[in-house]
Amino acid sequence: MKIAILADPLDNQSAGVHTYTRQLVQALAEFDSENEYILIREKKDPKLPFEQIAIPNIHLPIGFASFRLFFIIPLILRFKKIDAVLEPAHFGPFNLPKNIKRITMIHDLTPLIFPQHHRYHSQLLQRIFLKRILRKADLILSNSQNTSNDLIKVFPFTEPKINTILLGRDPDFQPTSSRTYLESKKIDAPYFIYTGTIEPRKNLIVLLDAYRLFRAHTKAKINLLIVGKKGWKTEAFYEHLESHPYREDIILTGYVEKHELIELYAHALALVYPSLYEGFGLPILEALSCGTQVICSDNSSLPEVGGDVTLYFDAEDETKLYLHMVEVFKGFEEGLDLTESFLKQADKFSWEGYVMGFKEAVKLM
Repeated sequence: MKIAILADPLDNQSAGVHTYTRQLVQALAEFDSENEYILIREKKDPKLPFEQIAIPNIHLPIGFASFRLFFIIPLILRFKKIDAVLEPAHFGPFNLPKNIKRITMIHDLTPLIFPQHHRYHSQLLQRIFLKRILRKADLILSNSQNTSNDLIKVFPFTEPKINTILLGRDPDFQPTSSRTYLESKKIDAPYFIYTGTIEPRKNLIVLLDAYRLFRAHTKAKINLLIVGKKGWKTEAFYEHLESHPYREDIILTGYVEKHELIELYAHALALVYPSLYEGFGLPILEALSCGTQVICSDNSSLPEVGGDVTLYFDAEDETKLYLHMVEVFKGFEEGLDLTESFLKQADKFSWEGYVMGFKEAVKLM
């Protein structure tokens, strides 16, 4: 089968959908010799083994982005005699003839379930287009059982078309002794870490409150690292941060490169992930892959990823989070090493297994 992947997230994103698309493409190149793939994107990468068609997304005030999406790309797909199109960012594909199968990846339904935590245009686009996209899709890929359940609840007609395939772990994420980045930033105290975009759904005010309780009842200096880009609706978070009694020990790194992130995970006391909702929760899998303890909220898909080795709390309960932080620090002081159990949980997630599931789903379309 000749499958096109609308791979724009490789070029215009840096968070979860970018990571999924990049790892999917790499896994298909390694584990799928049955199907032929073409990447449609904004620019080419000579390191990838697939045919790539670059269609720059020119930022003009005359609606070129829409013209590109609705007319240029479908025209190229017809010309290339594509059998199926995969949209990793769950926004399309659009304007295809009936003989081309549509595969849509759904990462989560947060713009519909938690619209208050998203920018208005994101909510609006989902409300306008998503139902129509899902109706036309021949196959809907879901990254967790929780996301599948949400799809069926909000759009019951999708149930026969959904195929749930848990994501794989990135083999680059593993324990490391390197401390190059930490030394460059003069971070020498133990620390808890959060990774991800700074935005309301990540529930970081609860993290700040739990850290305040932890520091108030712990004599040792323990830092809190918040790693990731500034997102949207961040005013309340930054107001809370600037008035925090331990502000000088809270370090905002901004975006870091992959090798730096691996180092930060590997030497952390724990990843603390208090999110209100996740379609999957890649940071949890990344931290476990580095042999690091995870403390996360007990909602949505997070228990599917964290398994029995993760410490859970209600997302609104900063006291329970604080107590877990105390528990982890006590284990650190006593020399408790649970690395092997974390790595064992991470090894349950395989990109080879993902590709096997994807190929079977495509055959049944």
